[in-house]
Amino acid sequence: MADVVVLTIAMAGALGLLIGSFLNVCIVRWPAMESVVSPRSRCPQCGTLIGWYDNIPVISWLMLRGKCRQCALPIPIRYPLVELGVGVLWAAAAWQYGISLEALRAAVFLTILLGIAMTDAREFIIPDEFSIGGTVIGIGLAFAGGALGVRDAVVGAVVGYVVLATVGFLGRKAFGREAMGGGDIKMMAMVGAFTGAWGVLLTLMFGAIVGLLLHVAALPFRKTAPVRADATPDADVEEMSAEELRAQGYLPFGVSLAIAAAVVFVVGAERVIDWYLAMVL
Repeated sequence: MADVVVLTIAMAGALGLLIGSFLNVCIVRWPAMESVVSPRSRCPQCGTLIGWYDNIPVISWLMLRGKCRQCALPIPIRYPLVELGVGVLWAAAAWQYGISLEALRAAVFLTILLGIAMTDAREFIIPDEFSIGGTVIGIGLAFAGGALGVRDAVVGAVVGYVVLATVGFLGRKAFGREAMGGGDIKMMAMVGAFTGAWGVLLTLMFGAIVGLLLHVAALPFRKTAPVRADATPDADVEEMSAEELRAQGYLPFGVSLAIAAAVVFVVGAERVIDWYLAMVL
């Protein structure tokens, strides 16, 4: 019996490594509006097509010592780290839930959150494929008999969208500019489809705390970006490039929300509420 459990976890981890490799493709191509099907993977430095033997998750990067076979320039370490991270997530889901729908639900949700965090951190964009696609998957898994019922999944998605859209509307009225990105709004609909309405509210609360902590931690590394000649004091943040936003000290809120959503999902909304009440009462 123990051998079967170990084999199940190992197979789930191996599947996670493959999915992590595909997630790397999504992280790079979806923000650029490129297909994830074709063309084949290329070296991010010289553009050389990568053979299957150089595209084995984690192993190929280690064997190549983190360099392209053709140009010998470094391949960013984020590629094997994402692959390894997703592999660990899928193995952990199998260890916790066995071969079950709940294991699939946990693994898929946490993989989507990782993709969102990586994409938003790199490009300040949350692709619809992650948010809208994730919402459909979350509700679909609820229909299939997931731990979160269909009603809770649908209500959670609606609450996630409406709450963030309302915050964005009020912020726009109050400050005359976008206060909440459209990607964050759609992301919270996806979070609601997996965690329910309470999960949405807890994610927002803890997301704000995580965002504050990340902002404080990033202060020593903040740089001053050059101001464009055509820039105005009220310039639309959405017109800035990712490099400009990063240099100005902006932090993508999607990263904070992804971390908070993962904590709420893994710990459980009820346990988080009990923990919070125990602290304040």
